[in-house]
Amino acid sequence: MSMKLKSPDSLPNKPGVYIMRDESDTIIYVGKAKNLINRVRSYFREKLDRPKTQILMSHFDSLEYIVTNSEKEALILEATLIKKHRPRYNVQLKDDKRYPYVKITDEKFPRLVITRNITKNGIYYGPFTDAGSVKQTVKFLKSLFKIRTCRNMNGPCLNCQIDLCYAPCVGRISEEEYCEIINKIDLFFQGKYSTIVRNLKCEMLEAAGAEEYEKAAVIRDQIASIEEIMEKQFVDLSDDDLDQDVIAIAADENEVVVIVMPIRNGKIVGKDDFLMSASQYDSHSEIISAFIQQYYGYNKHVPKQILVDDEIDERELIEEWLSDLRGNRVHIKIPQKGVKYRLVNMARKNAEIIQHQRKKMESALVDLKKYLRLEKLPHVIEGYDISNISGKFAVGSKVSFKEGKPNKKMYKHFRMETPGPNDFAMMEELLTRRLKMVDRDPEPDLIVIDGGKGQLGMACGVLEELNLIHIPIIGLAKEFEEIFTPNSSRPIIIPKNNPALHLLQQVRDESHRFAITYHRKLRSKNISASSLDDIAGIGKKRKINLLKEFKTIDNIKKASIEELAKTEGMNQKTAENVYNYYH
Repeated sequence: MSMKLKSPDSLPNKPGVYIMRDESDTIIYVGKAKNLINRVRSYFREKLDRPKTQILMSHFDSLEYIVTNSEKEALILEATLIKKHRPRYNVQLKDDKRYPYVKITDEKFPRLVITRNITKNGIYYGPFTDAGSVKQTVKFLKSLFKIRTCRNMNGPCLNCQIDLCYAPCVGRISEEEYCEIINKIDLFFQGKYSTIVRNLKCEMLEAAGAEEYEKAAVIRDQIASIEEIMEKQFVDLSDDDLDQDVIAIAADENEVVVIVMPIRNGKIVGKDDFLMSASQYDSHSEIISAFIQQYYGYNKHVPKQILVDDEIDERELIEEWLSDLRGNRVHIKIPQKGVKYRLVNMARKNAEIIQHQRKKMESALVDLKKYLRLEKLPHVIEGYDISNISGKFAVGSKVSFKEGKPNKKMYKHFRMETPGPNDFAMMEELLTRRLKMVDRDPEPDLIVIDGGKGQLGMACGVLEELNLIHIPIIGLAKEFEEIFTPNSSRPIIIPKNNPALHLLQQVRDESHRFAITYHRKLRSKNISASSLDDIAGIGKKRKINLLKEFKTIDNIKKASIEELAKTEGMNQKTAENVYNYYH
């Protein structure tokens, strides 16, 4: 049952979860208890030992409780409620929505997608802290196992025609065979590379025995790709059966860096870092315990052993819960010597390095505020740039930095409509279009544009027209790295070795990179489309076959007439047409 109370006197002697609220009815703390009345009464003593509890109870107004069948159920419910309500005084993963997950969709022929939203449908792996690596991994798995990528299975697509999909949409692979592929992907995300290779070798031998040599060759290439991944693991331990996660933390007054180093089949296969919100009054054991409860779940692989650098609260209960998730016994260890102790030390040092880097970046933001005379720290900085060739394929870019780091999910490309070449007018269009979106894309704390007084004057005009002159804006002139601000004729000079200047340079350079990359992509797409389409005798099928055979337009240009003629669907006359067109 669940009901609101002002005191613990009527609580039952049963396990459950208690929820504390303040005067505005906001949930400020969620806790679990083996015995609800005994646990909650400890908050109502005359003398409270811990400062954190004193602060919590100074905001307390009412509580409610939910009875569970066991303490383990209470543990699971507590983690769920903390994730849902994010109470102020609970230790929790900070901004965990920024971490991507990989999802196997709940379909007859599942797809592999990257998402930041967890729903009841599908199987999830993660969270992952490096979005770039996740994209590369998913791209690798899609091409390796040739699973479908299209949302609607309405006939063979280009991927099928260039041999990147088994085309379940037209029945070229059975549901059973497709499920076997999905099982291999599941093993991959659990780090069980050796098991995948072992299974694939058996399949290869079976295919070769049945004289299905083409299938055997495909499997051989899959084995080679996975073995290449295995060889790239950067630490190889002596015990091939090791299945562990190493967890260590580095804490300061308001924030904790947590490092997780997964070890699979005796190899360290990665390193993830997470931020947790905590106070100076939270102990290391509380922080690690809270992290473990929030980290494992959503089909996260639970290893046989978890190594930590400090004792944790309710270790036996958490081990029991993890064992249920895994399906067999899980142990949490605090090593005191040997290889395991060195692994924990390695993880702790990594956490301390990241924490130091974060403090350094925070210092850069403080310096930036001082040099630019800003009213507040520039937590969100946006940079803009234009890229075009004589006005053709003109594009604009917006990049966003949050807490001094690229926030790539907020990057945006723009196709410019202003006739060119006219970089001033294009930048004016870019800023106007972006700043009209502040209702759905919140305004930044600082805008950085590439240029001096002229560019800055134009940008200030846009802000004034949109009634946004409260947004700080600067121009960064590249030649002498001078910083121009509105209403000042003299530039600001930040010392060349100062991290604040390095941050501004990074924002400017990143906006330039993002713009020119998109510009080149559009230019390349236009060139590749027109060059093949203009050749006599080259239709859709021959175009696909040429790209399948030679991969790129550059390779087609370099090919001889004989090589072109050997391509499926080509003849001598058409091959000569292609060769003559490029020569």
